[in-house]
Amino acid sequence: MGQEPHERAQFRAMSESTAEDWSKISTAARSFNRELPARVLTHLKLLEGDCGGFAVDRLEHCLQSASLAFRDGMDEEYVVCALLHDIGDTLAGHNHAELAATILKPFVSEDNWWMLQHHGIFQGYYFFHHLGLDRNLRENFRGHPAFERTAAFCARHDQNAFDPDYDTMPLEAFVPMVERVMARPRRSIYMRADEPALT
Repeated sequence: MGQEPHERAQFRAMSESTAEDWSKISTAARSFNRELPARVLTHLKLLEGDCGGFAVDRLEHCLQSASLAFRDGMDEEYVVCALLHDIGDTLAGHNHAELAATILKPFVSEDNWWMLQHHGIFQGYYFFHHLGLDRNLRENFRGHPAFERTAAFCARHDQNAFDPDYDTMPLEAFVPMVERVMARPRRSIYMRADEPALT
């Protein structure tokens, strides 16, 4: 997964850059960004073997979550969110939900982004009380348009995805979904206002 050679910009400070420089950088970025799904999936695989005390490892949990969502008839974008919802566990153990939300924000709907961003708090309903924490912390968000969606995700596709005997779908089944969902951003500070967004 090596990057193709490209012409390089010549500036040493951005204040000296030219439109020609940024054309070269944009060309290289397009090539690099095409490999984003593969890089994300490589990072997801780092969860394999790390059980963290659970009955299944973290990768199995993510695959099981996505399998449950897929078999529940959820759309492809939602299934990809389920697959990647805990990808932040390796780098952001104290705020993993935010990392998953950040990775997928350019590519998913506002409701799916919000679900990812807040699923850690909503998942707490099922165990925070065992740690002396407030299991009803999610109530602070009641009334938000994505509240019920996030609560349903945790109930149907997250808190119940720790079954060593479940017939989990393999990662390969989800690769094309990730590639399609992450093919082109819907929003980014690096997109011009006249660039069409995906619908």
